[in-house]
Formats: sequence, structure tokens, C-alpha cells
Amino acid sequence: MASSTPRPGRDTRVARLPPRERILDAAEELFLREGIRAVGVQAIAEQAKTTKMALYRHFATKDALIEEWLRIVAAGYATAFDRTEAEHPGDGRAQVLAVARFIAEGLPDVAQRGCPFVNSIAGLPDREHPARRLIEDHKATQRRRLTDMCERAGLRDPDEAAAEITFLLEGAQISAQNGSVDRAGERLVAAVEAVLDRGGTVGAR
Repeated sequence: MASSTPRPGRDTRVARLPPRERILDAAEELFLREGIRAVGVQAIAEQAKTTKMALYRHFATKDALIEEWLRIVAAGYATAFDRTEAEHPGDGRAQVLAVARFIAEGLPDVAQRGCPFVNSIAGLPDREHPARRLIEDHKATQRRRLTDMCERAGLRDPDEAAAEITFLLEGAQISAQNGSVDRAGERLVAAVEAVLDRGGTVGAR
């Protein structure tokens, strides 16, 4: 779910942003297009129409900029989960399906620009890197929230169901990014619904 889907008049919009937001917007644009390790601070500054010195006033290091960008992306997913729970209070099945549809709706953007987390993880081989830990914490939190939804849905094994659904959500994004299957969004929602229908236990009928 990249947060900077291309929009008409993007250059005009970005020019009106405060410096910090302009830097984050530029970093996202370049990180998704070229990868976090291939992009230098000078390139980000130029894309943001600012200077390296100004960039460092807002972000002490490039790693700090990477971490903040990924924090914003993760917050977008968390907001989507919050909205799903608010729109379907107490209805775990509807919540899970809404999450699946949310991911499915974002797949065209993933196909065009890639998943920010998938793209970034390859450039973060150090498991202790703060941005790497942020991604792992985000994924763990998302898995716990799915488990809670599956429990509210009355599934026999909520944790196993959440594991299967997480596998499907992640797989759909990879498939969309590499173009390995068609109708990835449609297939995703159908597969998640099948997990819910059979109670969430592997091999159950």
C-alpha cells in the first residue's frame, strides 16, 4: 500500500508541502522506484527541491529517513485495520474480508510500484536495523490483529487461520508485484473466504 499513488498535478502539490513532508515524499518516490540502498541523500534532496544540509536538519541520517518513511506506511495499514473494525463492530468475518478487500484494492499500485516493505527488506539485511525491526513489529502486530478478528469470527483455531490469511495476503502482494498470476485481487478474496468457510484449520472440510 504505497501512499504516493501518482496523482494529477503532483509537482504542484509537492511544491506546496512543508520541507519535511516534501523530503518524505521525494524519498518515497525514489525508494520505490530505485530501492533504498541505491538512492543517495543528494538525489533525495534534489527530488525534494532542497539541499542536503536542509535534509539533515529534519533527519539526522538516511537510515532515520528510511525508518520514518516506513513508519508512515505502517501507520496507513494500521488505520485501515482500525477503520475495518469500526465499520464492522464485533463481526470478525466481515472484518477479515474487509481487510482482504483492502489489500486487493491496493494490488494495482503494488503491481506498478512494488510493496514498500518487500522492496525495503532486501536492502535491510541487518536484523537489528531499526527500520528492519519496524517492519517485523508491524507484521507481528498485523498478525495479532488478524488472530483477534478470526477469534471474533468463531473459527476453531484463530491463530492458524490468521497464519493462513497472512500467507495469502503476503503472497497476493508478491504475485501482483512480479506479475506471476492474473486476477490476484479476486483470487485473494476468494481464498480468504475459503479459509473462513472451513473454520481456519488446515485440511479441514
